[in-house]
Amino acid sequence: MRALLVHPPTPPTYWGFQHSLPIAGKAASLPPLGLISLAALLPREWEIRVVDENVDPLTDDALRWADAVLVTGMLIHASGIRRVLTRARALNKRTVVGGPAVNTDPGAFPEAQHVFRGEAEGRLDRLVRALEASDEPAPQLLSPEGDERPSMEIVPAPRFELIDHRRYASMSVQYSRGCPFQCEFCDIIEVFGRKPRTKTPAQVLAELDHLKATGYRGSVFFVDDNFIGNRVAVAQLLPHVREWQEKNGFPFEFYTEASVDLASKPELVDSMVKTGFSSVFLGIETPSAESLKETHKLQNLRQPSDEAVRLITAAGLEVYAGFIVGFDSDGPEIFELQRRFISSLPVPVAMIGILTALPGTQLTRRLAKEGRLRIVSTNGDQFDRPNFEPAMDERTLLEGYGELLSQLYDPKAYYDRCVLLVTTVGKPKAATHWRPGGFRVLARSIWTLGILSPRRREFWRLLGTTLKRAPHAISRAIELAIQGEHLIRYTREDVLPRLARALESMPQTPGPAQKPKARRDRPVAAEA
Repeated sequence: MRALLVHPPTPPTYWGFQHSLPIAGKAASLPPLGLISLAALLPREWEIRVVDENVDPLTDDALRWADAVLVTGMLIHASGIRRVLTRARALNKRTVVGGPAVNTDPGAFPEAQHVFRGEAEGRLDRLVRALEASDEPAPQLLSPEGDERPSMEIVPAPRFELIDHRRYASMSVQYSRGCPFQCEFCDIIEVFGRKPRTKTPAQVLAELDHLKATGYRGSVFFVDDNFIGNRVAVAQLLPHVREWQEKNGFPFEFYTEASVDLASKPELVDSMVKTGFSSVFLGIETPSAESLKETHKLQNLRQPSDEAVRLITAAGLEVYAGFIVGFDSDGPEIFELQRRFISSLPVPVAMIGILTALPGTQLTRRLAKEGRLRIVSTNGDQFDRPNFEPAMDERTLLEGYGELLSQLYDPKAYYDRCVLLVTTVGKPKAATHWRPGGFRVLARSIWTLGILSPRRREFWRLLGTTLKRAPHAISRAIELAIQGEHLIRYTREDVLPRLARALESMPQTPGPAQKPKARRDRPVAAEA
C-alpha cells in the first residue's frame, strides 16, 4: 500500500509569519506534526510519503504514485483540503480526511471517501482494513467506536525523517492533550477533554533523541494547548528534559502554550527556564473581569494578568499573548481599554481577534439556543463579520477592532513593546548557542530591515537599546524585528483592507462610517 499524506497550504495569517520567513531563509513556520505522527501509526510495511504544500507543491505525479491520499488540516485549511480531495478523486485514488477540521464538523467534506474523526492512536484498524480491501464497500465515517480517549502512553514518536527539517523555522513535539478549564469559546476541551493526558518522560526523551538524530538544532514548539494542564506531571517531566539538554549540549530551545496561572507557580517557571524554554503563549483574552466571568475563564481572575506577565517575563520567559474583543459584556470602551492594557505590557506579539463561535463549543450551543448564530461552521477567519449576532453594534465592533489593530501594529507601538521586553526579560539560565544559519539570518535582517525597510529607524533603535541595556537579549531583539516585519505588514496590507471590505458589505446606517485605514508598504528585498 502506498499512502500519500498531504497538508494543504496555510493561507496568510498572523501565525504564518509569511513576510518573516524569507528573512529567516525558511519556507514554513512549523512542520505538519499531525501527518508525521499519523505516519508512525500506519502499518510499517506501507510506503509512506508526506507532502506539505507549505514547502512543496502537490504534483499529479505524487498523486499518481499513491494508492490512498490522506489529508488533514484545521478549519482555516478547509478549502485547501477540498481541493486536494477533489484532485485525488479525479485520479481515482482512495481519499481520507481527518484532523482538527473534521473533529468538530465531520460532514463538511463530502469529497472524501472516508472521514476519520477523533484521535487515531490504537484506533486505526477499521480505516486500515478499508484502505487495504479497496474493492470492498466501507462506510464513509470510520471514526473509533466509543467515547474513551486513548492514553498518551501508547503514542509513538513522530516520523521526523519523512520531512526536511531545514525548510522549517521550528520543529514541534506534543507532550499532552486536554485542558482542565472550561472557557466557553474553546474547542480544545470538546475535542480532547478536560482531563489532561500526558506522555511519560521516557517517551518525550525518545522523541527528542529521534529529532536530534535528524541533525536538527534550533527551536522546538511543545504544541500542547496547556503545557501545565497537569502540573504534577509536568513538574516531574522538566528535570528529565533538563538533564537530557545538559547531556546533549542544549541542542534545542523550547517554547509552548500555557494558562496564565503559570505565574502562580514560580518554581515551575524557573524549571522551564533552566530546561531551555524561552517563551510561552498565554490566553489573556481581556482586561475586563466581566468578560472573563462571562466566558468562564475564571483562572485569569486569580491574579491580575499584567502582574502575571511581568513575573513570567522577569523570570526569563518571553510572553506571547492572545486577546479577544466582542464578548457580550464588551462595550465600545473595550478597544481603548485593550490598547492601554496591551501597550503597558512587555508583549510585542499580541494576537487580537474578534470572538468566534467555533463548531462544537459551549459558545456555539448557547448562541444557537439564543437564536444568534449566523452560520454553523466557520473557516476561522476573524477579519470579517462575526459568525453570530454580537451584543455590541456590529459596525462599532468592526471599526473599533480595526482601529485597535492599526494602533498596536503601528511600527513605533510595536517596537516600543519590543524595547520594553528586552529591557525587562530575565537572563537565560540555560546554555544558549548561535544556531546554524544564524549569521545569514543576521545579514538578511540588517539588509532587509536595517537598510531597505521604511521601519529601519525603529530597527536600529531596538538594536541600539538592546546592546546598551540588555546585550544578553540581542538575538531575541533580532527575532522580534523579523517577526514584526510580518505583523506590521500583514496588518496593513491584508487585515485592515479585509475589515474595510466587511464594513462595506454591511447595510448602510445613518451617518458616515469610519473605516480602518489600510496602508501599503513598498516591498522590501528578502535576500542579502
